[in-house]
Amino acid sequence: MNYSDVLKNITTPLTAPAYPMPPYRFYKREYLNITYRTDLEALKKVVPEPLEVVEPLVRFEVMKMPDVTGLGDYSESGQVIPVRFNGEEGDYFHSMYVNSLPAIVAGREAGAYPKKLGSPNLYVDSDTLVGTLDYGSLRVANATMGYKHSPLDKEKAREEICRPNYMIKIIPDYNGELRICELARTQIKDIEILGAWTGPARLQLFEHVLAPMADLPVLEVVSASHILTELTLSPFEVIHDYLKENKQK
Repeated sequence: MNYSDVLKNITTPLTAPAYPMPPYRFYKREYLNITYRTDLEALKKVVPEPLEVVEPLVRFEVMKMPDVTGLGDYSESGQVIPVRFNGEEGDYFHSMYVNSLPAIVAGREAGAYPKKLGSPNLYVDSDTLVGTLDYGSLRVANATMGYKHSPLDKEKAREEICRPNYMIKIIPDYNGELRICELARTQIKDIEILGAWTGPARLQLFEHVLAPMADLPVLEVVSASHILTELTLSPFEVIHDYLKENKQK
């Protein structure tokens, strides 16, 4: 294999890439979103500058993705924090737990999603929509919502899914120092809302040292949504380079 052949590859392993390159199209992507009020000081400890905390709110989400081009069938769960950057309001992706290696690797390498291995699940239990997250053999989160109690306006659902998203991309060098440390932005624009509902909801978070979702405690459930979509993820752009900013100081 010559130099030009090597450089045709974007990801490793060299002869058996872990994932195909984006874009990725999601069919029948299903969300359970529960927005809750939390401790403001706890939020400030985990949201990096130059992002600003807007309100002491967190969105816990569980997503079932049964049909994704190139990635197949997987599920995901995590926490999203409403923030502001240069006057623009959006969401900071704080944590994501995923049950698929290709989706984890693609999310972190081709994008900037803070993904690690977990076992999320989204299913209907009689009259209840249930979302759970396990880390290893231990339960980290239980979420329940009344199943399709009330229609949710599709435009409101679109606004909820299509807010600007901010993430930190971190890649170390071989000596343990940072090679890349960037704040990245993306925003879903190619989307169809197939259905959207709201209803009563509850959320429990359990302490775990390596899946510390409970560090942002649930003080009050504010709202909940159940949204069914088809969408395509958008490319990323770098909006802040921490290493460059640090050198200039």
